[in-house]
Amino acid sequence: QVKLVESGGALVQPGGSLRLSCEASGSTLDYRAIGWFRQAPGKEREGVSCMNANNDTTYYADSVKGRFTISRDNAQNTFYLQMNSLKPEDTAVYTCATDGRCSWFGMWDIDFGSWGQGTQVTVSS
Repeated sequence: QVKLVESGGALVQPGGSLRLSCEASGSTLDYRAIGWFRQAPGKEREGVSCMNANNDTTYYADSVKGRFTISRDNAQNTFYLQMNSLKPEDTAVYTCATDGRCSWFGMWDIDFGSWGQGTQVTVSS
């Protein structure tokens, strides 16, 4: 079973950028869909972005379109979430996931079977 470990969470000022990383071990990410979810205090977990196994389909939540980019490096067995123009409402625990499904119209946590432990992103001045 694949194990996922996130890194890159931090405190950043509004308008700043962060890149989250999710490193996999125990199995390859090849041929697996990948995704990022987030959960803010008092709110339900929401899907932020995903990419399907063939890398030909991506999904972004409306709230992050044009600001966030998902990518993967299969040679490093790692995938990323580049976050630009960060806003206070992006503050949340971000968690990576795989062994799931990614559609152009959405992503759901129930579809993903392997999860990281989460990393805190705080956007504040």
